[in-house]
Amino acid sequence: MLFLDRVTNETQKWLSERIFLGIYRDVCQFRQKTTILTVEKTRLNQLNGMKKQIYLFFFLLTWSFAGVAQGSQADKITLVIHGGAGTITRKNMTPEMEKAYTATLQKALETGYAVLKKGGTSLDAIEATIHIMEESPLFNAGKGAVFTHEGKNELDASIMEGKTLAAGAVAGVTTIKSPITAARAVMEQSEHVMLTGKGAEEFAKERGLEIVDPSYFYTEKRWEGLQRALEREKSELDHTEGTKPVRKSSQVVVPTEKSVEDLIFLEGKKFGTVGCVALDSYGNLAAGTSTGGMTNKRWNRIGDAPIIGAGTYANNETCAISATGHGEYFIRAVVGHDISALMAYKGMTLQAAADEVVMKKLVKMGGEGGLVAVDKDGNVAMPFNSEGMYRGYIKADGKAVIGIYKD
Repeated sequence: MLFLDRVTNETQKWLSERIFLGIYRDVCQFRQKTTILTVEKTRLNQLNGMKKQIYLFFFLLTWSFAGVAQGSQADKITLVIHGGAGTITRKNMTPEMEKAYTATLQKALETGYAVLKKGGTSLDAIEATIHIMEESPLFNAGKGAVFTHEGKNELDASIMEGKTLAAGAVAGVTTIKSPITAARAVMEQSEHVMLTGKGAEEFAKERGLEIVDPSYFYTEKRWEGLQRALEREKSELDHTEGTKPVRKSSQVVVPTEKSVEDLIFLEGKKFGTVGCVALDSYGNLAAGTSTGGMTNKRWNRIGDAPIIGAGTYANNETCAISATGHGEYFIRAVVGHDISALMAYKGMTLQAAADEVVMKKLVKMGGEGGLVAVDKDGNVAMPFNSEGMYRGYIKADGKAVIGIYKD
């Protein structure tokens, strides 16, 4: 028993020593690992600090370059507008009416310029600018839209962004207060490019756009213009001698004293439209067009205004275009895209390309009207082959230039 007790005691002692040594070794290893981890953590923190500094450096560098780039484009911001082309001459324009048109064109230019000056996009500037003209009864768009044969107002509009070539349009709408806003909503809030009629109105309502009663678009002058057109139509059908109007290419001359002022107000039978093109401080181009179409039009006729590539076009590589004129010809000539293509494929300047299409190609086809355009460098072109065109532009210096007549 004594022997067994001694063995047991020695065994316990030996086991205790081994356990102690094991624990001691584990503690040492743990301390060593902790030390290594602490060193590695310190190194990692140092590296992370360096990375943060590097990231911050490159962020500031990028931001600086972006600021310089924007600054270099800020001196090129440009906005160009038109309010329709047609039989617009000094002999038919009263001083009061010329003043009214000039004031509205000035307001539209200043509105768009304010957006661009604050760093707004070309799309924002175009929408704001066209709103001014859509809300004026002077122009055949929005509030001033002409009447169809059935006595309704059917509105069309389109908008296009040069950076992405995204586009949107509405046609034949009767209850959307701002067709240009609806066109932009189609571009940004749908997978489509063009919506028409009731479908476009339903889309606009669902997107929260302002819907109005069709009577909102009624103006006495436009209604009188429709009645005269109906009378002329009846006169021509009946072949009533002495009352048939004399037609001269782009004009319709009605033999009454009262109609001279009205003819200017109505901008002729075919050419009433408003439009805007812009170059913003980011170097992006955009174009927009809005119209009430043609007085006495039938069968839900749609012209070039909502047709991308015809009445509206924008491409950052070349130019932005908004047209006004006899829409059927502008559609067949694909006017907007044709000018861009001449610049892209033939290396023509904006002015040369615009003149080639408006002053030669359209004239040869028998099409009348004009357009406004701006290229990626801020150069402006405003050619027209009709009697006159309401037009204007404003650049970075804030000085507006407005024109109405050919001379």
